[in-house]
Amino acid sequence: MASMDGSRTVAGRVSLGDVIAQLARYRPVFHSEADLQHSFARALWELSPDVHSRLEVPQWAGDSTEHLDLLCIGPSARTAIEFKYFTRRWTGTVGTPAEDYALKEHAAADLARLHFVRDIARLERFCHRSDQNGLAIMLTNDASLWTPPGVGRGQTRDREFRIHQGRELGGTLLWAEGAYKPNTCTLRGAYPLDWKPYSELDGAGGEFRYLAVSVGPSPDRADDGPSQV
Repeated sequence: MASMDGSRTVAGRVSLGDVIAQLARYRPVFHSEADLQHSFARALWELSPDVHSRLEVPQWAGDSTEHLDLLCIGPSARTAIEFKYFTRRWTGTVGTPAEDYALKEHAAADLARLHFVRDIARLERFCHRSDQNGLAIMLTNDASLWTPPGVGRGQTRDREFRIHQGRELGGTLLWAEGAYKPNTCTLRGAYPLDWKPYSELDGAGGEFRYLAVSVGPSPDRADDGPSQV
């Protein structure tokens, strides 16, 4: 179900690493998560014009509808992508063309971890076609997300949702040791986590890294047919 090697592709056409490199060449930082989504789609189109990107695509989930951040449709394969852009405060002028940036401080790192894990679970539900894979992507300049907790650190409510370098996610994850059941999350696959460098900018908070988790088609639902509207 999971793969963390360099063979991951977007819509069967372009490696994720190539898209990220193209993206970072002009956009070392983003104003918002929506800015990241749009810019990723643009970088993908520059590398492979035959891949079509669709933002906020509805997905049927029983009696309700969820929305996928980005669906990339190639000639013979497709990729569902969920993005998270979590920042600490940073200001500067960078990029091509140069732009002024003033990133806000997103203080709730525990919720960033929870929402990223939920993205993986969502992709496990969405990737029911044999020709569709999924990617959960987190971009951040908050080192607490990729840094392992210190020795002797006390129990935290998000302990099982940690996404630091070298961690493996899988199975049933309990929030606050199960005290708040709505946040319980169960993953079918096992996902080793490997953070990669994205950009290095001046000043505190100028180091950006990204984490990408690859989700394969669900073996028990691979022939169910499309779920997007």
